[in-house]
Amino acid sequence: MESSSDEEEVRTFIQVLSEKYSPENFPYGQGVVVMPSPPGSPVKDRLFLPNILVLSDSGIGKAGDRSDIAAFCAHVVELDLSHNQLNDWAEICDIVSNIPHLDFLNLSMNPLSGIELEPSMAEVFPRVRQLVLINTHVSWETVHKLTQNAPELEELFLCLNGYNTVSESQTSCPSLRLLQITDNQLEAWAEVRKFGQMYPSLRTLVLANNSVDSVGDSHDALQQLFPNLRSINLNNSGLSRWEDIERLNFFPKLEEVKAKGIPLLQSYTTHDRRSLLLAQLPSVKRLNGSLVTTGEREDAERLFIRYYQENPQQQLPERYHVLVSKYGELAPLAEVDLSPRRTTVDVRWGDRVEAVALRLEQTVGDLKKHLRPLLQLPANGVRLFYINREMSSVVGPEELRCGSRALHSYSIRDGDEILVVPKVKSRCGSSNV
Repeated sequence: MESSSDEEEVRTFIQVLSEKYSPENFPYGQGVVVMPSPPGSPVKDRLFLPNILVLSDSGIGKAGDRSDIAAFCAHVVELDLSHNQLNDWAEICDIVSNIPHLDFLNLSMNPLSGIELEPSMAEVFPRVRQLVLINTHVSWETVHKLTQNAPELEELFLCLNGYNTVSESQTSCPSLRLLQITDNQLEAWAEVRKFGQMYPSLRTLVLANNSVDSVGDSHDALQQLFPNLRSINLNNSGLSRWEDIERLNFFPKLEEVKAKGIPLLQSYTTHDRRSLLLAQLPSVKRLNGSLVTTGEREDAERLFIRYYQENPQQQLPERYHVLVSKYGELAPLAEVDLSPRRTTVDVRWGDRVEAVALRLEQTVGDLKKHLRPLLQLPANGVRLFYINREMSSVVGPEELRCGSRALHSYSIRDGDEILVVPKVKSRCGSSNV
């Protein structure tokens, strides 16, 4: 009984299309084409269809009447069918084959695991440029049939498909420019290098949230495998050696690297992570999403020299010698004492004078509280004046009025004086300042 109930809930592409884009549910606006119903069509009246259709999470499991799809979708260029119940490539191909100008197709979150695509069906994808198969668990065999029959395919999304290996294709896909394969289970570089063989024109490779633990090829091999790669995302990968970062320089056109959350950098400060990474990648123009400026690069390379300059000769990385030839041997940076500064002043009130040690990061308000036990007066019952002994004959006392102002801003030095003047109450009991 449950299975028949599930079958009854499966809806067709045409049913959902007619309901969502009927005049009652879809406002007429820019980019919308008014499509009259074909003769004999079950769709009543007309539909207001944009050229970008979003039919996600709608219970679609079948295509419906192909003639209706062809009549209504001749102008459609983008189609989002994610989060539906499509589990038959024949139904998907019936939809795609009747949308002649389809450029973008999203099939994410449809149950396609173990569902193979017949080679003849794959021929309906010739104009698709962007194909999204996230969390569909499609097999590599199906992926290869799609890429072999999509000569204009430029972007392919294969995230969350549980891949721990990569099956090679005998036929390359020279049109592919971007491959996003995040959140899988790839570990060995031997699997990653297959992408270079299958997609020789690849410009962007997104490997984030895989456990790839090395970049294991030689200089010549990486140049041949990825001759056009400009951007690689290795966020949250398993890289743990600087040698693997250095090998990224072997990609001849690489300009952008993302490498956040890798084990190699966990022990460094945030500033040193970026600087040491940047100093190792001389051709990179964008690092972890941020543009690299000329000044930042120079600062990073100088930090790199100083970071390694005390290491034994045999432990110095090759990049160190390159940078020393550029900047020369650099003197270590002077150590700056950032501990709180102290000074001793004479506090004078009435006929009494007492030497008091002050922390100059304190505020005027803090000072009044600090002096309260000594003066036996409330903090709001005194006025304080600062006297610079060297300049007292010229400028005179300066009242410390602002309770939130730091003492160091007055340039107080050892031997200067703080004059305490009790506030005088008037006859009516109010305090005069």
